[in-house]
Amino acid sequence: MNEINEEDVRLEVRNWLSANWDPESDLLTWRNKLADSGWGTPTWPKEWWGRGLPVALSDVVAQEFRAAGAVGIPGGVGAALAAATLLEHASEIVKKHYLRPIITGEDTWCQLFSEPGSGSDLAGLTTRAERDGDDWVINGQKVWNTSAHHARWGMLLARTNWDVPKHSGITYFIIEMDQPGVVVRPLRQSNGHSSFNEVFLTDARVSEGNLIGEVDRGWTVALATLAHERRVARIGSRRVLGKGRALDEYRDELREIMEPYTWYPQRAGRPDLLVDRANKTGASSDPAVRQEIARVLALARASEWTGRRAKAAQKLGRPPGPEGSIAKLCTSNIAKASARAHTLVSGGEAMLAESEDTDTALVSEILVSVPAQSIAGGTDEIQRNIISERVLGLPKLPSVDSGKAFRDVPKNLAS
Repeated sequence: MNEINEEDVRLEVRNWLSANWDPESDLLTWRNKLADSGWGTPTWPKEWWGRGLPVALSDVVAQEFRAAGAVGIPGGVGAALAAATLLEHASEIVKKHYLRPIITGEDTWCQLFSEPGSGSDLAGLTTRAERDGDDWVINGQKVWNTSAHHARWGMLLARTNWDVPKHSGITYFIIEMDQPGVVVRPLRQSNGHSSFNEVFLTDARVSEGNLIGEVDRGWTVALATLAHERRVARIGSRRVLGKGRALDEYRDELREIMEPYTWYPQRAGRPDLLVDRANKTGASSDPAVRQEIARVLALARASEWTGRRAKAAQKLGRPPGPEGSIAKLCTSNIAKASARAHTLVSGGEAMLAESEDTDTALVSEILVSVPAQSIAGGTDEIQRNIISERVLGLPKLPSVDSGKAFRDVPKNLAS
């Protein structure tokens, strides 16, 4: 097979954009062109609206889109998690039905994994799925569901077998969110935002054709989704400047997609603000403060190198591995160290959430947002377990429910 030349790809996408990109087109028409051409998702297989290019060349395509001021496919859960999972595990019928609307932006997605009674033990979920003819009937509750309030489809994990060990009785479904049995309620956070939802499922229905993978074998599919989630550093799309109908519609879409994530920089601790804040407040003269800030910046640089290694592995076409857990844990450690440093810099003023000084109010938001970094996307404890077992080769922790039928395992909620 002939090696794909980077400059040939660059020239081809540049010429295609020159002939086809029209900012006055409506966004849906433009994205249908992207789907037909394969340039919207160039690393996807050719038979699924891609061009089959190596991941290493995705940056080349992105560079040409930026140079032309052209809009790509939507950001968010659909492209980052749902499409990636479907490409790996879904049947051809499911791929044919669901992948293209992700490219065009006609369908939006959310993730229905976590439950209030299982905490970090995702496999301990108790949402039920019971067969009823050609459908499955779903009953249970999910929580921490970003974008569930406007998603058309949800990636759902539910228990289909209670008489086997917990990891063996889970099935992965695609559920339609706009149906009578699905109720979505926003959750109010301590930082004032409402980025997440809780979802109540009461006799909601999923057709037999909306399974991903096999019945009772959804845990493997779930691990794929989680691996992609840890690899995604930031959900969303880039900012595009310019005028035209497609660009205006894109900016409206982007505002809706990014609204739940507006506080995510604060969740990461905002280490970028530390030096300026220390100089502004005079705290930079304190050697203890300087040492703490230096520690944060060193952690951030080390994490950057880890991120580069993960990106290099992705460009080589390697599937997501434990490096995602290392990066996730690094991000959590940086956030906590940044919060400590911000506290030293700002002192008691860091508690003034309603301060008229915007910098002080921002620090207050950082302090109440940072704990989420150690929870979202898999807790720090989960990441350490993954690293210890898959990187260091240490034995697994002993389990009190190993080999037991899930029906007989103690649970936080009645099942």
